[in-house]
Amino acid sequence: MNELIWIFLATLAVSAISFVGALTLVLSGKLLKKLLLVFIGLSAGAMIGGAFIHLLPEVLAGQTGQLTSVFMIVIIGFSFFFVLEKLLWRHCHEEKCPIHAFAYLNLVGDGVHNFIDGLVMATSFIASIPLGVATSIAIAAHEIPQELGDFGVLIYGGIKPRRALLLNFATALTAIAGGLIGYFLLQSAGGVMTFLLPFAAGGFLYIAASDLIPELHKEPDKVKSVASFAAFLVGVVLMWVLKLAFGG
Repeated sequence: MNELIWIFLATLAVSAISFVGALTLVLSGKLLKKLLLVFIGLSAGAMIGGAFIHLLPEVLAGQTGQLTSVFMIVIIGFSFFFVLEKLLWRHCHEEKCPIHAFAYLNLVGDGVHNFIDGLVMATSFIASIPLGVATSIAIAAHEIPQELGDFGVLIYGGIKPRRALLLNFATALTAIAGGLIGYFLLQSAGGVMTFLLPFAAGGFLYIAASDLIPELHKEPDKVKSVASFAAFLVGVVLMWVLKLAFGG
């Protein structure tokens, strides 16, 4: 029951991040772009750190005879997120985005993505509270630039700001559904965790390598590039510090 409370609070907190999209209405485009660059770097580092420092070590403990199987599941997770992005998960990190015609499809894809996030968080918390906290932080770090981009797509697609905020929050709430379903599913099928943890690691690696880091490469300014790389390192170090703090 303690894990259920953690799952609910963590998924609720991640869902609330959807309201960060309102910043696109009050911040200048130049400042917003600078903030996005930092958050994208931070979330890329947190996701890679979360995969290699938390998720994979957790599942590899006691799995020395099945390393190939574990890494095959990582590849499955990586491939799943590749397909998901191609089919549903349409978002960008700019206020004006060429995919604005897919505003409602973006909401569907975001809802699916958030549901999976909730499932991953549930898996992590059931494995251990520290792992759940680290995973939730990595997901939250990614949600900030994603929600800023998603809100921009909805506005540019012609949806009114207040309605866009509510729709974005509604899709974010699917994380809670994923967390609750994950909790009760995993209580009756403990073996599922040995699949979901490396699967989540593969997803983290795909998002960081395919979605986030390429965004950082688009910045031509050397100083800003150094700043974004520094944010990336901060994300990795944050995951490492959490590991040390929780006695990992």
